[in-house]
Amino acid sequence: MKTLYEAMSTATGGRAGHVKSEDGPIDLNLSVPKSMGGDGGDGANPEQLFGSAYAACFGGAIQAVAKSKKIAVEDDNISVSATIGFCEDEDGFFLEATIDCFIPGVDKETGEKLVKAAHKICPFSKATRDNITVTLNLLMD
Repeated sequence: MKTLYEAMSTATGGRAGHVKSEDGPIDLNLSVPKSMGGDGGDGANPEQLFGSAYAACFGGAIQAVAKSKKIAVEDDNISVSATIGFCEDEDGFFLEATIDCFIPGVDKETGEKLVKAAHKICPFSKATRDNITVTLNLLMD
């Protein structure tokens, strides 16, 4: 195994605290949503941060698969939205994710193949595989 990149971030104060990346681009206050008993302040929350990272990584995976299969896509117009649910059942808390993908310029069959292949190679998909429910959606024009 070869490590290509490492990033370190530190959180202080838990869900209502602060997160900062070692090299500085992330420097955010955190807030707990009202639906989870918090004040609903203007800070980010872990689910938003996770969803943002998952969406960006998944979009990159779509681009990588398209390139490897020589499928022309409009890289700048690929859009991925990740909705992260913070859930509770009798066993405690858990996450779920819905990944909505928009890949302009491809037909439905090609788009579905790209999304499925991206899910196989995306590091965030690998990290969540068999741990949380991930629903994949292809959005068409």
